[in-house]
Amino acid sequence: MVTKKEEFTISGDKIVEKVKEIINEGSARRIIIKNEKGEVVAEFPLTAGAVGALIAPALAALGAIATLLTKCTLVVERKE
Repeated sequence: MVTKKEEFTISGDKIVEKVKEIINEGSARRIIIKNEKGEVVAEFPLTAGAVGALIAPALAALGAIATLLTKCTLVVERKE
């Protein structure tokens, strides 16, 4: 399986919205959040079929992280 990486630079208040969008697309395997310095702040592995109650705790943590970041980079690893 080939893994493709995409990067998105967004403001902290848009993180949860963008991550929900990525999860709904269904092909993401891992989401990595980096701060403005390029340091990894959080990493969320996504398994096939992980939805609803399994994603809710990660989104809650993501909301808390978002309050600390003004700008960040989302790195999305997708299967091809």
